[in-house]
Amino acid sequence: MTIQNERIREGATYVALTALYFVAGQVGIWLAFGHPDAITIWPSAGLALAAFLLLGNRVWPAIYAGAFLVSIVHGRGFVSSLFIATGNTWEGLIGAFLLQRFANGPQAFDRARDVLRFTFHVALGSTLIGAAFTATTLSLSGAARWADYYDVWLAAWLSDACGVFLVAPLILLWAGATGVRWDTRRVIEGAVLAAFSVLAALVVFGRLFPVYEVDYPLSFLPMPVFIWAAFRFDRRGAAMSVALVYLVAVFGTLRGYGPFAHFPRNHSLVYLQVFTCVSSVTALMLAAVVRERRQVEDQLRVLAVSDPLTGLANYGHLVDVLEGEVQRSLRTERQFAVLFMDMDGLKKVNDRYGHLIGSRALVRIAEVLRSACRSIDTAARYGGDEFALVLPESDEAAGQLVAGRVAEMLAADTRHPPVSVSTGIATYPKDGSTAEALVAAADRMLYAAKHRSRHPEGSLSG
Repeated sequence: MTIQNERIREGATYVALTALYFVAGQVGIWLAFGHPDAITIWPSAGLALAAFLLLGNRVWPAIYAGAFLVSIVHGRGFVSSLFIATGNTWEGLIGAFLLQRFANGPQAFDRARDVLRFTFHVALGSTLIGAAFTATTLSLSGAARWADYYDVWLAAWLSDACGVFLVAPLILLWAGATGVRWDTRRVIEGAVLAAFSVLAALVVFGRLFPVYEVDYPLSFLPMPVFIWAAFRFDRRGAAMSVALVYLVAVFGTLRGYGPFAHFPRNHSLVYLQVFTCVSSVTALMLAAVVRERRQVEDQLRVLAVSDPLTGLANYGHLVDVLEGEVQRSLRTERQFAVLFMDMDGLKKVNDRYGHLIGSRALVRIAEVLRSACRSIDTAARYGGDEFALVLPESDEAAGQLVAGRVAEMLAADTRHPPVSVSTGIATYPKDGSTAEALVAAADRMLYAAKHRSRHPEGSLSG
């Protein structure tokens, strides 16, 4: 039954993908420049690339069937449709292979260098295949003159490239969308961005500010909108903004508006395609650079407050947390506890097993501290073999419970060498009213505990 259900799902996927390819092809023909062969964009090329990347090469029959149906409905002969469908399918397969091989696959838009590789290897590279099959087939069948071979090939190549630039990023980015926040403020800003994208495009390509003479500078008006989208809405917003501008641009140019409308049809088509490709790669590249910059900032922010060996908070962050807890306790009149812990016998471990094992022992303690803490607690490496725990809204008894839990978890650790810690506990405000006083009190209690562990007879007799 499971195998049968799997086959049904796979068959449904094939049918749906064939239908989507066919519909995307019809959209491309609908957006043609007054002639079925003057296609500004071939969305099916981007759909095929995304399908191969997300679903695997096994879906090639669906892509082939969709390409064949588009071609045969478009008025091509049976044999010509077979050859054109072959070119479209191989274009997607090779494009997906190149993207996986050179540009990080579906994550090609995460880094600027991968966007460049996507541009040259896939959007401008693999699309040569489909264009060559299309131009050659049309010339051999007599549907196009050999003298026009270059023009036919160029139009097919740029329309496929536009489809890859616009459609593939949209599908790949939204298919892998995780952690997208849809709060009210974000939705409103997104709606405003979409409105400004359309507005900027209407100024350049619409009746809002019709250009009756060639005015190239206006073509750059959507660029600030792309910058806004890249900085505020990452790669998905940039891709959506470019797509909105393109839709307005193609309709406006068809109606005779914009800087490309008054050239001969072939030239107007090429100029619009180049504008679309350049806008897309610019927006995606900028969005990738912004993403990389933010990742570096996040890493630096983490490094600024964490210990590089253990990953716990460092001394500076510990002091900030303590001062914050003091201020909060002044407002709420609730106490909190500070635990100081010192690894027993680190020097002996280093001398006997080496400093690498000693460092690993410190990491083991850090792992236990993270496991023993609540989400509101702060575990930090104070320095060397000393650690600290800040327990908000906790008294000395709660601190003792946590210290006991840490000791039990370390004792249950079967890794070698065995590790243990000594602990000192201070509470606010009993043991100190400032961060410095609390640290000093916890440190004194820690070393008192270490002295008692080393001299148990003396501590009992005293």
